[in-house]
Amino acid sequence: MARIPEQILAILSRCDVKENIILLTCGQLDRKSYLAVSSVLESMGGKWSRKVGGHVFPADPIGKFESVLLTGEIDKPEDFGFFPTPKPLARRVVELAQISAGHSVLEPSAGNGALADEVRRVCPNVARLDCVELLPDNCATLSSKGYRTEQADFLTWSSPDLFDRVVMNPPFARQADIDHVTKAWSHVRPGGRLVAIMSAGVVFRENKKSIRFREFFDTDGCYERNEDGAFKESGTMVNTITVTMDKAAND
Repeated sequence: MARIPEQILAILSRCDVKENIILLTCGQLDRKSYLAVSSVLESMGGKWSRKVGGHVFPADPIGKFESVLLTGEIDKPEDFGFFPTPKPLARRVVELAQISAGHSVLEPSAGNGALADEVRRVCPNVARLDCVELLPDNCATLSSKGYRTEQADFLTWSSPDLFDRVVMNPPFARQADIDHVTKAWSHVRPGGRLVAIMSAGVVFRENKKSIRFREFFDTDGCYERNEDGAFKESGTMVNTITVTMDKAAND
């Protein structure tokens, strides 16, 4: 199947998933849109049931459904957790961050430190370069590179310090990227900048979480689309954008 258009993904994002049933909750659709949405659900393995008013699946479809929304394609479900940042994207993130000597920099959910490595390459004389990472093996790798590293779930991590720059490639599953970016924003110093790779779904999904994030993001940020397949070398075809947000100096 060809890549699913964003307007169809936006309609799908408003569906409800209840056990093994996906229900359309977006009101009356024109015939062309309805057929396109139905075709996607059927290709995922769902069968229309007039009795329940939705597409019934042989098992819980949430994993496959989330994969469709993230990649725009129908394929086996993926676990959108740790995917290393490809070097071209790491270079672009750090370029957008405009890091200078003397800046304090944070990479949350740092993985193996692809972004931190690029920060060090471009600007080796930053005042501070910290990493937060959950997985012990990744923490060992980060420490071996000489980074100040804390092993923690970033969503529950706390620090009294604020940072001039935050660069990040958070997990995407179940819109975790929104949670991570929102949390990271609280660690940005007034006058500072955050640059994050996020799922492209944040610009078209119509659930409350996405809409609230866009309202927040529209005040302080902008984004650029990354190339299709930008994460292919990391093992996923997720569609992504790179978000840049500047915090006002008087915040």
